[in-house]
Amino acid sequence: MNLQRMDRTEWLEADGLGGFASGTVAGIRTRRYHALLLTAMTPPTNRVVLVNGYDAWAETPSGLYALSSQRYTPDVIHPDVAQRIESFEPRPWPRWTYRLEDGTRIEHELFVPHGLSMAVLSWRVRDAIGRVALIVRPLFSGRDYHALHHQNPVFQFVPKEDRARLIWQVYPGLPRIITISNGSYRHQPDWYRNFLYTEERARGLDETEDLASPGEFKWDVSARDAVWIVAAEGHAEEPTQRIDAEQYARSLRMAEQRRRRRFLTPLHQAADAYIVRTAPRRATKSVEGQHEKTTGKTIIAGYPWFTDWGRDTFIAMRGVCVAIGRLDIARDILLAWAGTVSEGMVPNRFPDKGGEPEFNSVDASLWYIIAIYEFLQASENRALHVSPEDRAVLYRAIESILFGYANGTRFGIRLDKDGLLAAGQPGTQLTWMDAKIGEWVVTSRIGKPVEVQALWLNALKIGSLLSDPWNEPFHRGMAAFDARFWNESTGSLYDVVDCDHRFGSVDASCRPNQIFAVGGLPFPLLQGRRARQVVDVVEQRLWTPMGLRSLAPGERGYVNHYQGGVRERDGAYHQGTVWPWLAGPFIEAWVRVRGHTPDEKKIARERYLDPLLQRTHGAGLGHLSEIADAEAPYTPRGCPFQAWSVGEVMRVLFDVLADDQAVSATQRTMPGAKGRRE
Repeated sequence: MNLQRMDRTEWLEADGLGGFASGTVAGIRTRRYHALLLTAMTPPTNRVVLVNGYDAWAETPSGLYALSSQRYTPDVIHPDVAQRIESFEPRPWPRWTYRLEDGTRIEHELFVPHGLSMAVLSWRVRDAIGRVALIVRPLFSGRDYHALHHQNPVFQFVPKEDRARLIWQVYPGLPRIITISNGSYRHQPDWYRNFLYTEERARGLDETEDLASPGEFKWDVSARDAVWIVAAEGHAEEPTQRIDAEQYARSLRMAEQRRRRRFLTPLHQAADAYIVRTAPRRATKSVEGQHEKTTGKTIIAGYPWFTDWGRDTFIAMRGVCVAIGRLDIARDILLAWAGTVSEGMVPNRFPDKGGEPEFNSVDASLWYIIAIYEFLQASENRALHVSPEDRAVLYRAIESILFGYANGTRFGIRLDKDGLLAAGQPGTQLTWMDAKIGEWVVTSRIGKPVEVQALWLNALKIGSLLSDPWNEPFHRGMAAFDARFWNESTGSLYDVVDCDHRFGSVDASCRPNQIFAVGGLPFPLLQGRRARQVVDVVEQRLWTPMGLRSLAPGERGYVNHYQGGVRERDGAYHQGTVWPWLAGPFIEAWVRVRGHTPDEKKIARERYLDPLLQRTHGAGLGHLSEIADAEAPYTPRGCPFQAWSVGEVMRVLFDVLADDQAVSATQRTMPGAKGRRE
């Protein structure tokens, strides 16, 4: 790969539990989230950083050579080893080759075994001219992953030795750090101070940290490969005898190689990183009317700082699960979330450290219905058996949401007399455009947002396949949408009608939300001329090589770059900033209005999807970022590894643009729903 932007290109190794290892190709930590061992104490939440990184040196007959770099205040890289990195390969996991000035070459690799909060590191010597020793000094913290660590007298440096393992309990209440190696350890505690994280500084956040280093590991890598394993307590082998580090690492490597070879493409492997196991968590009153715990799987919204979000889960799973046939995982996720329905709503977020789930979303519950429907469609097409009991749970969840919304629920969400869905109260942000700074809701969109109506009418259509009474509000809402959302002067749709619940008030801002009336959902609301006009307007004013802008240039409040401190960035978040996940509904709408023909699919692939796929080599290797600047060069911003960005690309690639024609909207039914008319 191109090594010119090593400090801006990030790699990720996820453990399937919500923890991960991540960093830059250069090896310099630029974020507080870059770490060698970051574990989720209650998967996938309550994450803590245990091992931040390490310093490494190679000692050869010609001298001592650094194999790692750190950045310290005020902005000093020491030592700078960039010129020694000969190559970097991200697959099947991160692998660096270092060439030293005396000709010695050293290969270093790192991987995280799936299902284990563990990192396995190894070093191998190539082309040595004599004996080579490797010295590694680990850097510990033991902190919340959103926080930073500083020198203090409480940190516990002294390890306990147990059958070739060294075990540190650095602070009470944290998982113990376990290391296994085939080298020697010399205890030499010290504090390393004033690490500088430039990505934090660019965001106007605190940016310096002190890390504790208990001592040094040393290997003679001329004789054998160096192996160093770091793990969180409970995820390393519990030995009855002395562990052979090389044999243990070899077995972990072979198992992980077999697992990763099963992925058909790099995108399949990227998608797998977002699917995680969940620990039991308390749900609010469920569709059964009982308080219960839900377990199973979910989808992490993004790395390194997002966790368990409802809206993101249901949007992303359509690509990372359903479109590629991982239907058993989709079923587990949907069933786990069924137990969280409360007052007709699923949570939008589970807090990192427990507490009550947050329900501040009008669309998460509707996306859940869409995800259920598409899962059942795919199950029928692929002949996957879904038990009557599981269907019953999912059908009850759908109807609970529809009844909750129809009768009125939190935050003023209610079925209005025109059949459309009203939502919002002052001070709330209920749609996916949810930036809020103090009491300032940047895009409040109170009233009847266009994409919410598209979701609501799709949900009513799905409900009508289960129960006849949903037919009437569906047809009433469709008629109102057709009459009230069309803006003849622009040939497009209003973004919000009945703004702030004032009948007839409209927001005519050109935003991407209108695309959901044509693409991105099972049942389009627009056909013919109007559908084509919407797609054309969105393409002309909002399309970029990274996806759709959140606001068109020239509109009031438009911001062309996402940068600055927290207020500046949150103020730009949905005011022009590009969102790659919106490429999915746009590409689907583009081919729909052109008849979904093979030729048009080919054009859409070459014109829109391929340039986006090329961006997977940018910010987060193998992945797509959360957002990007609204103007060239469309620099990736925000979270570098984002589930719905990857998911929508996969849905388009393996479903929308697939060779076989999808079932047309007019032919779709709810699989297994026969006899459920009530």
